[in-house]
Amino acid sequence: MADDEEADAEPTVQLGDGRSVEGAPVARVAARLTWPQTHSDIVAKVGETEIRTPDGPEPLESVLESVDDTYFDRRQTFVESVLDVIGREPVATE
Repeated sequence: MADDEEADAEPTVQLGDGRSVEGAPVARVAARLTWPQTHSDIVAKVGETEIRTPDGPEPLESVLESVDDTYFDRRQTFVESVLDVIGREPVATE
């Protein structure tokens, strides 16, 4: 009987108002790779992927041009390096 009550209940979490954000989060891109990775391997594998930045979507390859590291031992190291370049400000919606 409890299952029937849950099925009829309204959702308790708002799922958003429909505004879309262009580009993929850098953490999602990083999660798709196995670590460690070299700079050149990342560019070859996912360099064309557009990531979210506060200024709008930007190809990962162009962001990585500003990163001095050539080797990333962990996913977190890569994400931090990218965030140091693009910033940590909120991403604008449409």
